[in-house]
Amino acid sequence: MTRRTSGAELPALIALTCGALAIGSSGIFVRLSETGPTATAFWRGALAVPVLAVWAWLERRSQARRGPLPSLRDPRFFWAGFFFGGDLALWHWSLLLTSVAASTLEANCAPLLVTLLAWALWRERPAPAFLLAMALAFGGMVLIVLPKLGAGHHALLGDALGLGTACFYAGYLVVVARLRTVHGTGIVMLTSTVVFSVLLLPLALMQTLLPVSAHGWWLLLGCAGTAQVIGQGLIAYALAHLPATFGAVALLAQVMAAAGYAWWLLGERLSPLQVMGGAVVLAGILFARNAQRGTSQERASSQSRASAHSESR
Repeated sequence: MTRRTSGAELPALIALTCGALAIGSSGIFVRLSETGPTATAFWRGALAVPVLAVWAWLERRSQARRGPLPSLRDPRFFWAGFFFGGDLALWHWSLLLTSVAASTLEANCAPLLVTLLAWALWRERPAPAFLLAMALAFGGMVLIVLPKLGAGHHALLGDALGLGTACFYAGYLVVVARLRTVHGTGIVMLTSTVVFSVLLLPLALMQTLLPVSAHGWWLLLGCAGTAQVIGQGLIAYALAHLPATFGAVALLAQVMAAAGYAWWLLGERLSPLQVMGGAVVLAGILFARNAQRGTSQERASSQSRASAHSESR
């Protein structure tokens, strides 16, 4: 039985890693794009819509064979697109002001903020170990920012925008987690992508909207196909077939891929202090996830014991 389970998980684990590597390349496309940062975010969504529409249509057709379809008149679709649009708008500006690796790492602090949102909105108090892990991640962030204190305000503004990205992405994750209990992945991705593309269009029109060469169009197509379709699609597939613990693999692969691409293609090198800070932040995020997962398991176990006790009475 163990061998069979491992064999079933292997393709999903490969898909998870490849999806994270694909998403890690999106910062390079933004840096090289011939359009403005928000315009690049708009095209990332708009060019991905036709492929996502086919995915959603196939998904709905498959669901229709199994029973009644859930209604698409759900206001949470708008909020998913709103939060993801804010995430992309801030992150693309951040990529122009600070290093690709630092911006990607800061944006991946979203899991910490999701737990804080759950604490604030649903009174799900985090474990003390989670709070210690947050302090560890914050200390790592300080190490990343320290070398930039004498480099002017632009780099620090880029880091601030990277952290703002994490706030929007945390909101997106909270909303999507609830949408996925009712709707399929394809529908959620299509609707949120359409919403954020429409919301970003007015801002994109204030920047350079159209690339000036065929190479510029290929970059936009690469960003849409690699990050929005392939990357997100592979991760969505993988997480439906893997335990939640494997989400940490995607986090590590995405950040490391972004740093590797930036070093190889853009010549961006991090100082030893920043590398150490990045490792500390990643460790803090992973410890926080483990601490919160342990709390959830303990809560489920206590509820199960309470239920069993009630039934025995």
